Amino acid sequence: MAYPLSSKAAVVPEPGAQHIITHRALGPVKSGEIGIQITATAVNPVDWKMRDYQAFISEYPAVLGSDAAGHVVSVGPDVAGFAPGDRVFFQGIVGSYDSSTFQQFCKMPAALVSHTPDHVSDEEAAGISLATVAGVTAFYHTDGQGLPPPWDAGGAQVGRGQAIVILGGASSVGQYAIQLARLSGFDRIVTNASPANHPWLRGLGAHVVIDRKHSDAPSFATAIGDLPLRFVFDAISIRSTQVLGVQILQATGTPHGHVVTVHTVRPEGVDAEAVALGQSRAPRVGIKQVLGLGSAPYLRYLSEPLARHLTEYLAHGLFIPNRPRVVAGGLNAVEEALDLNKVGVSGEKVVFCPSSQG
Repeated sequence: MAYPLSSKAAVVPEPGAQHIITHRALGPVKSGEIGIQITATAVNPVDWKMRDYQAFISEYPAVLGSDAAGHVVSVGPDVAGFAPGDRVFFQGIVGSYDSSTFQQFCKMPAALVSHTPDHVSDEEAAGISLATVAGVTAFYHTDGQGLPPPWDAGGAQVGRGQAIVILGGASSVGQYAIQLARLSGFDRIVTNASPANHPWLRGLGAHVVIDRKHSDAPSFATAIGDLPLRFVFDAISIRSTQVLGVQILQATGTPHGHVVTVHTVRPEGVDAEAVALGQSRAPRVGIKQVLGLGSAPYLRYLSEPLARHLTEYLAHGLFIPNRPRVVAGGLNAVEEALDLNKVGVSGEKVVFCPSSQG
């Protein structure tokens, strides 16, 4: 199948509206780009927040979605390593509608696209990239902790002899953060989740999983033991988790520690109560917020090698995808999928399949 001149898409026609299905024109595949038929797209909180709060939207009708898998249908000039028919997955580009994923076809810079191993389904692959890039930004970019990534020299041992806390381990971002922590060699990975998800998270690499309903700073301090705590990664990034992260750092006496949160659209900044608590007594600790847009020029030094290494990690069982929860109906399923994500799912990734007939 060739890359078409137009694609069926789910679009938000105007501010405050729900999606409608329409055809929209597609720009040509240019140098360094590949055209992709989207067979599965994952839903993330940023998607319904963009719809509800008009965040990151420059004009209407808007195409949302930035997490997908599919098949290469066209290869632009100056592209090596991809051919029509290749199975791929990728993080789309927020605000670039030809590179958004709630449609049947899109185009992407080839350098930001990963090959999908044979044993990984498109539905599984669709939910990997966005949440992983969020974790990569928090761990390895200077906006977060600035650690060397595991594919660089020394990066696989950077966590030796140290502990890390990941709040919200069963979330999509939390699951990939646990695996990044394992790849970075942390000797004690401590997280929290509902009991039903504890075995799964241990299988991903968590050493200690605390019951989410009984999570407090003393429980985390006990689980960490005598190892130094490197930092707290808050995969949920709401007021209560930011406060808890500060309390954990202070309970463990971590000097100059940081809670690293992910950008959640609403609220846009870090919580003032958590910031004040971090400065209220020694050791004083801070909060950093990161935005994981892999297409951003300042992140390409991480997102491009990540795209290459994810294929290797998946192929060798070093990285495990989220478990998909597929919503039937093709593009017509977009609002149902957004509603499911908005209500909240635990240990799963909501996915729908734009190219299927719904």
